[in-house]
Amino acid sequence: MYKCRLLCFLSVCGRAKEMRVQLGSLLHKPKAISEPESVAVKQQKLPWTSRSVTSGVTTFRAFLCSEFSEENLEFWLACEDYRSTRTSAELANKAQRIYREFITVQAPKEVNLDSTTREKVTRNLEEPSAFCFQLAQERIRSLMENDSFPRFLKSEFFLELIKHV
Repeated sequence: MYKCRLLCFLSVCGRAKEMRVQLGSLLHKPKAISEPESVAVKQQKLPWTSRSVTSGVTTFRAFLCSEFSEENLEFWLACEDYRSTRTSAELANKAQRIYREFITVQAPKEVNLDSTTREKVTRNLEEPSAFCFQLAQERIRSLMENDSFPRFLKSEFFLELIKHV
């Protein structure tokens, strides 16, 4: 429902396509790593993305900071970066960093995961792959999409973003 409202609202704006690109990545499931071209690569080919995406993500992050939940976006972005990692040594290092920073109980930026998801992620780390955080990332994306994002659309942060676009 909120996704439809956002897209309808943005279609009124002169730069609606830019805003959909900026915020759309939070509304869609992550692309599989096996797909030939990542979202980031496709966005880099578009002329408007570098500054526009940054301002959209920055604004959403500021909103999440105001709600003391910026760790959700940081975790989601860390998982996106992790999935693009190609070497197994890098995967293992990044996996441990993400686990310590976001997944462990009382981690500095602990995300809100149920115990089943946390246990699955822990088991996945025994043999790190590009998909070991996928379930947790989906849970956090769903949390942002259903909880934070609807409030963001009603916030002054979003209204200011729209004014400047």
